[in-house]
This record gives sequence, C-alpha cells and structure tokens, in this order.
Amino acid sequence: MKKLPIGISSFSEIIQEGYYYVDKTQYVHELVDAGKYYFLSRPRRFGKSLFVDTLRCAFEGRKELFHGLYLEKHWDFDKTCPVLCFSLGRGRVRSAQELDMNLLAMLDLQAEKYGVEYKSEGVANRFANLIRTVCEKTGRRTAILIDEY
Repeated sequence: MKKLPIGISSFSEIIQEGYYYVDKTQYVHELVDAGKYYFLSRPRRFGKSLFVDTLRCAFEGRKELFHGLYLEKHWDFDKTCPVLCFSLGRGRVRSAQELDMNLLAMLDLQAEKYGVEYKSEGVANRFANLIRTVCEKTGRRTAILIDEY
C-alpha cells in the first residue's frame, strides 16, 4: 500500500518514493498557457509548496517525474528554463535587517547556482541583476518561484 505524503512538499520525493499523488499537473499547463504572473493564496496546508515545487520540476524539464501524469503528454520537456526559487518559510524573522540578510543569502545561493557575480549592493539591485544576468547567460526566460511569502 502506498504511503500518504503528510508534510512532504517535494514533488520529486513524492514521485520517487511512491507516495500517493493526486495529479494536478494539468493546472501547471493551464497556468503557463494562460498568463505571466500569479499569486496563489490558499489556506495553510493546502499544497502551495508542493505545487511550487511541481512547477520547478516542470520548468527544469524533469520528464521522468511526470510519467503517467497529465504533463507527460502535454508539456515540452525539451524547452527548459532557468528557475530561481526562494522560500521565506524557514524560521522567524524579527527585524528588517534580519530579513535583508536572509534574502541576500538566498540570492547568493541562486547566483552561485548560475555562476552570477554581483556588481551591485542591496537586495533589490541584486535581485534585478540576478534575473537579468541569468536570462542573458542562458538566452531563455527565467521562472521565478517564491514560496512562503
């Protein structure tokens, strides 16, 4: 019998470890075809983090994870795009300075992943520089996924 994925928000872990998964990948396809920017507001424990991770896996072209799911036949896995993922769900932030430090650390991790060196200071400037440079380096549009805003 399959296990329930209680508390697991990693799409790849759910698929690879054989947990139950209700296929919502049709919504990935619909979102990407229908628009550009989305703000998903749902109650706690409603699967937002899992959905964001599913988006990441689709954009990264991880076709093997979508076997038997809607996207397997309705997504061009050869058209990958760089993905910048940020989650603000870790711990409690007690000041603006602490928030800036956390954001800079997340930006640095993403910059390292794509080999981006900064020429600017501050969260907003680094974020803009990261997006622009990743787009220029890869020649592709970049997906930006923010979880636990």
